[in-house]
Amino acid sequence: MNNIMVKIDLKDRKILYELDLDSRQSFSKIGKKVGIHKNVVAYRINRLIKKGVIRHFYTVIDSFRLGYNCFRIYIVLRHVNPAIKKEIIDYFVNNKYTWWVGSFEGNYDLAVVIWVKELYDFHVFWDKTLEKYRHYFLKQVFCNYVQLQLFRHSFILDKYKRSDREKWQIRGGRKKVETDELDFKILKLLAIDARIQTREIAKKLQITINTANNKIKKLLKSDIIQGFRVDIDYSKLGYQFFKVNIDLNDYKERKKIISYIKYNPHLEMIDKSIGYFDLELDFWVEELNQLHEIMDNLTTKFPDSIKNYTYVHDPKKYKMLYIPEV
Repeated sequence: MNNIMVKIDLKDRKILYELDLDSRQSFSKIGKKVGIHKNVVAYRINRLIKKGVIRHFYTVIDSFRLGYNCFRIYIVLRHVNPAIKKEIIDYFVNNKYTWWVGSFEGNYDLAVVIWVKELYDFHVFWDKTLEKYRHYFLKQVFCNYVQLQLFRHSFILDKYKRSDREKWQIRGGRKKVETDELDFKILKLLAIDARIQTREIAKKLQITINTANNKIKKLLKSDIIQGFRVDIDYSKLGYQFFKVNIDLNDYKERKKIISYIKYNPHLEMIDKSIGYFDLELDFWVEELNQLHEIMDNLTTKFPDSIKNYTYVHDPKKYKMLYIPEV
């Protein structure tokens, strides 16, 4: 966790909340919602960027709709010194298939998420990986990612509406959307800068503004673009990230547990994967005791449904792509 804390007031928090709902909305629109002038909004956002609270603006892209499959690998390392560990991390970071590479404090040393169009591509990738580094892998756990439910960051507000909690959903099983090369070029620009102006996209790709607008509208309508968000370093605001992995006694209770926990303002995401835990919940809390309170409440509410749970925390991110490399 970053020890350099940044103090922000409620207006800053509301601005961050609005940017996370839609980071492409104008400063004027945000100002009307927060109750300040657009110039003040611009000043506050620039200050938050300089302080490192806002890292960048990005686009939520459902790569399942582009025909990709998602796999996640957890690795426990052995016999590694810092140089070997760095070499392994760099190997994953530099691979074209990897979407996210990181580590947590907890049960494993590395986590790797990859997007592939064909299962055989994953086989080839992992076969080459084992040829290089199998000696250093004490344990490897695979799972197939099938759904991510993302929730509004209600925890940064003083009050919130329960009905407004759910925001985005990325999931497999839906029909692939036909796209062309221009769609990918636009997605690639939006992926790393959600606030890039349409006229700048048009200029970079040498197309008309009208064409760029129509393409973005089509990508939104088809749910390939799920939304436009802001990457916030919440550790600078005093929050800690915890990923809770739950085994259930009664899997049929899973939907009831989700229906209950989704209204907790500290819940950021629910992962669903095949081949790992029955339920994965991601939280931002101010201290570990707060997480224990949340989980004590959940196990009290569903005493016979939850077998056990573990958690990991303090993530270190080495790579994050918002769209697979073509």
